[in-house]
Amino acid sequence: MNILEIILLAIVTFIFAIDQFSLTEIAYRPIIACPIIGLILGDMHTGLVVGGTYELMMIGNMPVGGAQPPNAVLGAVVAMIFAVKAKMDINAALGASMIFATFGQYVVTLTFTVMSGLMAEADKAAHEGNPAGITKVNVISCLILGSLFAVIAVIAYVGGVAMSPALELLAEKASWFMGGLSAAGGMMRFVGFAILLKIMLANDMWGYLLAGFVCALVIGNIEALSPSTLLLAAFIGFAVAFNDFRLNGLKKKVEEGGFSDGI
Repeated sequence: MNILEIILLAIVTFIFAIDQFSLTEIAYRPIIACPIIGLILGDMHTGLVVGGTYELMMIGNMPVGGAQPPNAVLGAVVAMIFAVKAKMDINAALGASMIFATFGQYVVTLTFTVMSGLMAEADKAAHEGNPAGITKVNVISCLILGSLFAVIAVIAYVGGVAMSPALELLAEKASWFMGGLSAAGGMMRFVGFAILLKIMLANDMWGYLLAGFVCALVIGNIEALSPSTLLLAAFIGFAVAFNDFRLNGLKKKVEEGGFSDGI
């Protein structure tokens, strides 16, 4: 265990927890948070891989009103700890982290429940024209949420390091279990996009989705190109989107009479 890693992990987790609802509202996303955690834990490469994969899992999970989805922050932190400190397979770490992501969902709900009792103080301060009173309530809420997340992150770090030998033994003696966990973690990235498509209800996008899967499978099975599969598929998607945008722009100009009849 590294005391400096524990302190830095607690600090960034505290910031990410608050960032979900305040500050930048983007730094907490796994694609940004995981590389930062990877830098702290000494494995930037794993941070990039876990961050990109976990972002795909969480891309369709957004809070709607008081309903909270599995928490992206706590899941990202635990996935990184399992992958780096417990030396678990990345997909298995992602699968196991979903338990903690769900737990983080209840931590946020608990914080909101506690803070609902303090809203009367904020209302009173607003009625009195007292900005400091409103700020005080907001600061208390940030301290509660950030502290809870930081404590859980430290517990996960200590537990991950302590369980590393046991998890390695489990992977050796019960490979079927770890294999199933890896398969579950590998499937979760597709669930995120499925949720996103369900929310969008854009049936005309299914063709692009299936075409993207085909591109990923074809490029991924070419040995020379497989390391850049995601990047190449993204460039193809950008080309299709840019062409669609250009054609729609030309069509709009024609409909508005922007071109002469001879063109």
